Amino acid sequence: MGRTTVRRLSAQGVFQHLKILFIASVYPRFETDLEVPWLRTFVSLLKDADCEIEVVAPSHRKLKSHEIDGIKVHRFRYAPKSLEFLTHDEGAPSKIARNPLLQLLAIPYIISGSFFTLKICLKFKPQIIHVHWPFPHGFMAFFARLFYKAPIMLTFYSAELLLMRKKKWIKPFLKFFIKHANSVIAISGFAAKTVETIYPRKIEIVPYGSTFNNCIGNPIASSIFKILFVGRHIERKGIEYLIKAAEFLDKEKYQIRIAGVGDLTEKLKQHASEQVVFLGKLSNEDLEKEYQTAGCFVLPAIVDSKGDTEGLGVVLIEAVEYGCPIIASDVGGIPDIILDRKTGLLVPEKNPEALSASIKELAENEALRKELVSGAKEHVKRFFSWDAIIEKQMGLYREIVDA
Repeated sequence: MGRTTVRRLSAQGVFQHLKILFIASVYPRFETDLEVPWLRTFVSLLKDADCEIEVVAPSHRKLKSHEIDGIKVHRFRYAPKSLEFLTHDEGAPSKIARNPLLQLLAIPYIISGSFFTLKICLKFKPQIIHVHWPFPHGFMAFFARLFYKAPIMLTFYSAELLLMRKKKWIKPFLKFFIKHANSVIAISGFAAKTVETIYPRKIEIVPYGSTFNNCIGNPIASSIFKILFVGRHIERKGIEYLIKAAEFLDKEKYQIRIAGVGDLTEKLKQHASEQVVFLGKLSNEDLEKEYQTAGCFVLPAIVDSKGDTEGLGVVLIEAVEYGCPIIASDVGGIPDIILDRKTGLLVPEKNPEALSASIKELAENEALRKELVSGAKEHVKRFFSWDAIIEKQMGLYREIVDA
């Protein structure tokens, strides 16, 4: 993951000691929490690069401030314990879509978070305020800057940008944040282009890398061609279309294996045939075995009913590192990782027939599988290694501080 390289460069004085305050809607609540593992890894590696980082994040059901990986996580309260579930476990847009009244929680969330951020700024005295998911967290950063003069960096994903399409009133606020921030980052080309339509300025692209430590080379051969999916069972993952693709696949030759859990798990099971196996939540060891025996990895993502889709698809990087040939939908930030017929196969979203055709093509063409895996590994090494990511991020921090 680049930790050794980062530490060596830090020891050599390549990286400058900086104090950074992160603001995020989600951060791991305990050591074994699987929330945003890529952000956790990112913060940990920045710490190795001699950054002193503290995090402001909302509480979850009265969760108090704590430390994780040696990082102070300051939790702000915004509602009674029974209502303090707007973030974590599932994105706020999905929860609000099911219960629009939850939008009212956004008001105390922003107000409480704003005053709390100012309090932490005055105590911690960061050199940079780094905002993740600028809506609504841009409010907190810019309020704090009224009293504590520090440069602001924004990192955009996709959820807040796609939400803007449904909630038009969000756009003026995002335009203000983008215009007045000292630096703006997007995690993919898709997100960057969307940000530029709000306000034209230079957008840096800083993606995330894999969160697995010990990936093993090539899949283990199996008599049945196994199609693996890994991720939360939510609408934008498009799992229902992978299940529908089974109708076009010989059950004697193909098996779809779905790892993970989510709100849609039981509903998906009701529509799945015996050819589809639900694996549940897996340990890292069991997940590694699934990657090793998979014939291919599929991410059938869609733009869901809320306008949300994959901002990047970090799970694809993990599949690449395990040597799995990949099929994925041509949506969101996925094409940053999957270049059609170079690093994987891209298919139209919500198209089970195209998905099954690509699965059959990979199953029947070993040379193509090897070619795609080789191309994907080279691409990931060049653009998604943690060494490159941390070096670029530190460079952007230095630009702000030295300006």
